[in-house]
Amino acid sequence: MNPIAPTSRTTFVRRPDRGSHERTTVNGILDEALICHVGFVMDGQPFVLPTTHTRVGERLYVHGAMGGRMLRTMRQGIPVCVTVTLIDGLVLARSAFHHSMNYRSVVILGTARNVEDEEEKRLAFSALVEHVVPGRSADVRAASDLELKATAVLCVPIEEASAKVRTGPPIDDETDYGLPHWAGVIPLALTAHAAIADPRLPAGLPIPPAIARYGRSGG
Repeated sequence: MNPIAPTSRTTFVRRPDRGSHERTTVNGILDEALICHVGFVMDGQPFVLPTTHTRVGERLYVHGAMGGRMLRTMRQGIPVCVTVTLIDGLVLARSAFHHSMNYRSVVILGTARNVEDEEEKRLAFSALVEHVVPGRSADVRAASDLELKATAVLCVPIEEASAKVRTGPPIDDETDYGLPHWAGVIPLALTAHAAIADPRLPAGLPIPPAIARYGRSGG
């Protein structure tokens, strides 16, 4: 898989050792994350809004209400910045200054395209459901034509993007390593608990396997 060609906007300035343009790294972070944040400017005012996303090949899809500010604005073809961040641990150093986090992040720059083709839109809908809960799209009613029309789906090409990853223990000043302060990492992970059934479910309806075994894998 070819790496993503760096541009002047995605060339790393600070800590290039943590940066990557490898598509496998970028894809892995996008595929694990459930939420992205989309930045755009509307009438001179910057906005950053959270939404769900999914990746299909080298395209990122986001969706929302047809009349929503983000989707209404991005349909005009304005530049956007999409970010995704996964937190893997709290890094506790001997010095307050050197506290950090272990993380994986992706930044995508591009212009959003409004998806108008019905087949592509339905495929994006299905991919969004599968991204959140793999196997779920086969267990639910598909979106109706009316629901499809009420929802905007936007596509951002993953052509100008970069990833950054921090792993490992804290990095203290050499003179601080002898200090009597505990230092290390508190690992963090997104954990799914047992599913809670809707009280209006028919009695005896079993939990689908995709729900019973649900979890988000670490990268």
